[in-house]
Amino acid sequence: MNNMENTIEKQTTILGMYSEKLTAMLPEIIFSLILFIVSLFVAKLVKMILTRLLDKYKTSIGLVSLIINFVQVTIILVGIMQSLAVLGVNTASFAAILGAAGFSIGLAFKEVLANLGSCLIILFFKPFQLGDYIKCEATEGTVTEINMFSTVLTTVDNKLITLPNSQITSSPVINYTAQNKRRMDFIFNVEYDTDIQVLYEIVNRLFSEEKRILDNPAPLIGVDSMNNKIIRFIAKPWVNTGDYWQVYYKLMEEFKNEFDQKNIKLASGFVINNLN
Repeated sequence: MNNMENTIEKQTTILGMYSEKLTAMLPEIIFSLILFIVSLFVAKLVKMILTRLLDKYKTSIGLVSLIINFVQVTIILVGIMQSLAVLGVNTASFAAILGAAGFSIGLAFKEVLANLGSCLIILFFKPFQLGDYIKCEATEGTVTEINMFSTVLTTVDNKLITLPNSQITSSPVINYTAQNKRRMDFIFNVEYDTDIQVLYEIVNRLFSEEKRILDNPAPLIGVDSMNNKIIRFIAKPWVNTGDYWQVYYKLMEEFKNEFDQKNIKLASGFVINNLN
């Protein structure tokens, strides 16, 4: 009988100790549960945002599922670790394992993540938009698609070029159509004995007759440099961006006809036009 009473007394004492500990830890338990619930809510919210964002850019269903699941699991795991840490559980080993796994995944998907991050940079800073004509390194064309991992350009001869977003954000990008006005740079290398006044009159007259050339800023016309063989003559009119190519081709044809009539010879055999 005494043994039974002692056993009951010990069990009661143990239960009392656990009860006291649980009571003392009640705030931590509640807070850890709140953290876990918040992590679930955040994971669900991020899933909704990512789903809409990825659907907007017509990302494949398999890739959408992979990205969303990865992000969701990561958020929930972080929430679990924080909840356990509040309860006093040592999560260092668990964190080390997750860190190693994350590092491995990061290496495996390095380019994918880089392109995804670059897409966010493009969308946020907007160096170009759909319909802009851009040049990135040796590639140029009209922007027809901005996807999560790449940007698609259509060239003037209707070819499609796909550029990784990471390449675009890590290289200088020239946006030819970002501004309302655009300048043409005509450079004529003519023979040294050319009558410059005649050349000036031809260029000035053609510019005056072309109504799409802007008065402000005014065209810049004159001799840029010379040596004992050639004279470098420049003509730089401004036009509205939408009129650029129509005016350019029209002027090139008119320059050819006028130079033939006035017997103006190009020393290097051609006219150079630099896009600006």
